Amino acid sequence: MKREIQSLSRFMKPYRRWAMAAPVLMALEVTFDLMQPRMVQHVIDKGITPMNMSVVVHTGLAMIGCALLAMCCGTGCSVFAVLTAQGFGADLRGALFRKVQTLSFANLDRIETGSLITRLTGDVNQVQEIVMTMMRMMVRAPLTLLGSVIMGVLTSVRLSVLYLLLIPMVVVVLASIMTRIYPRFTRVQQGLDAVNTVLQENLAGVRVVKAFARAVHESARFGRANEELMQKNIAAVRLSTLTGPAMMLILNTSIVAAVWLGGVHVSAGGLRVGQVIAFINYLGQTLFSLQTVSMVVVRVSRAQASAARVIEVLESEPALKEPPMPVERGASRGRLVFEDVSFSYQGQAQQPALRHISFVAEPGQTVAILGATGSGKSTIAALAARFYDPTEGRVTLDGVDLRDLGTGELRRAVGIALQESILFRGTIRDNIKYGRPGAGEDEVLAAARAAQADDYIRALPEGYDSVVGQRGVNLSGGQKQRLAIARALLPQPGILILDDSTSAVDVQTEARIQEALSQNARAQTRLIVAQRVAAVLKAHKILVLDDGAIVAEGTHQELLESSPVYPEIYESQMQNGVLSHAN
Repeated sequence: MKREIQSLSRFMKPYRRWAMAAPVLMALEVTFDLMQPRMVQHVIDKGITPMNMSVVVHTGLAMIGCALLAMCCGTGCSVFAVLTAQGFGADLRGALFRKVQTLSFANLDRIETGSLITRLTGDVNQVQEIVMTMMRMMVRAPLTLLGSVIMGVLTSVRLSVLYLLLIPMVVVVLASIMTRIYPRFTRVQQGLDAVNTVLQENLAGVRVVKAFARAVHESARFGRANEELMQKNIAAVRLSTLTGPAMMLILNTSIVAAVWLGGVHVSAGGLRVGQVIAFINYLGQTLFSLQTVSMVVVRVSRAQASAARVIEVLESEPALKEPPMPVERGASRGRLVFEDVSFSYQGQAQQPALRHISFVAEPGQTVAILGATGSGKSTIAALAARFYDPTEGRVTLDGVDLRDLGTGELRRAVGIALQESILFRGTIRDNIKYGRPGAGEDEVLAAARAAQADDYIRALPEGYDSVVGQRGVNLSGGQKQRLAIARALLPQPGILILDDSTSAVDVQTEARIQEALSQNARAQTRLIVAQRVAAVLKAHKILVLDDGAIVAEGTHQELLESSPVYPEIYESQMQNGVLSHAN
């Protein structure tokens, strides 16, 4: 736990005054509580036994005063503890979210979305709760334990021998339970990851589930994950619940022993009744504080498992490193070069997605990439945008390796519209301006017109102020793709990558988009990943991929004459009518 505390302690610094005030107030509350048994002893031995009502009244009023002061201190401690814990939790969640934004695709491939959601919610809540517990129960229990033992010894040395038997028994019980419980709570959080992952996949793919009538299958899959989580929770809680009965057994046995031993000493004249009652109260406080310690230890074990998972994200190093001294490209020209590039996704070293890819996209050229599904087309687009780094070889922009360019400059130079058009809740205008919030209205309209989105946007009741639902649920696939293209066009990048981003639009609209892009007065290098030949007929260069390698390269006419693969693709789409409206 020491490592976790050191790693997360920086999030406590803004709230250190509250964090210091809470334990002080708790210490005062414990002090007032520890005074109560001695006052009871005084009432019994000095007031009730000799029938001195003045002592009873004055001591009773003092006890009420101490109780009120303890209540005020306890309330203040709770307020400061809550303020500290909530601020700590909010800052930690914010830091985690910001950290996730810095992680590369390779990092996010390793940590699943469901797991990240669990860590930003459930795991942070666990750590936040233990922070609050540390300032309340983890202060109260040890102070009460120490104070009650001291006061018990001062009250009766003879009865204090019970502590020598009591405390070792409790330590053995707690140690035997806690050494087993930490790994079980780690498995609980992993089970929660699995549940969240299945849930996230189903919510994202609910249309696919309904389209294939797989609701029963998905319910069963969720049921298995849910059942596994339940069993892991039961295993962890079953073990943790042993602490309560074990502590109560020790408590009751100790009280019986104290009553019996105290009675013997009272009969012999060695102790007074008030002393025995006060000692039993202190003994009860000792045992209750030990029981509280056991409960806190259970929580700490669970929080430790969560803290380790949170720290794993916070300490994750982005797979794509920011260069220590970014290279300045000078005047932007837009020359993109792949030099003998090979690439393997994580865990697939024996199955490279790309093998020895080399090509040049000259400034202002349109380079198209064709190939079967899984041939590596989108991987080339991802490498060109530096979502990943090549396993071998390099990718350069205007002669500079992408790994040597600052992230900010690279993102300004390269714009991309992905096959899956992700939109955000907000207006259509906000979504188009996402990559350039300060763009003017004329620029937004120009980008929408180039993407062939202006007509359907104006037909909407609110036009550009129409609200886009979550993930663009109220728009068709083609409408979302055109918005994504407009979003990529608005910043006017030197390199524009369209990763099969017109797959959901018809051939005529696709042709108009390509025509609008070609008429752009600003020289722009375009990398177009496409399934349809119609999208690439006028490209300056067409790359045909097969199994991660370039098997043909040239213009449309050159490939018809020289490539054995390209004519087959062309003829098959001609026969299916895909190209009938392209020319």
